[in-house]
Amino acid sequence: MKVKLFDYEHEKDLEDAINKFLQENKVEIKNICYQTSHFAFNSEQIYSFSCLILYK
Repeated sequence: MKVKLFDYEHEKDLEDAINKFLQENKVEIKNICYQTSHFAFNSEQIYSFSCLILYK
């Protein structure tokens, strides 16, 4: 088993990275975990969109 972790500030960037990974690597996906979070820094809201893919 292997894992691949993705983390981006924009959901479209995350989507593009995952699609690129899946197109370039012929893998057998075992599980996908998706999470969003946000926090404030200097009065600015920062978002994090992350995904962990467990694969063979």
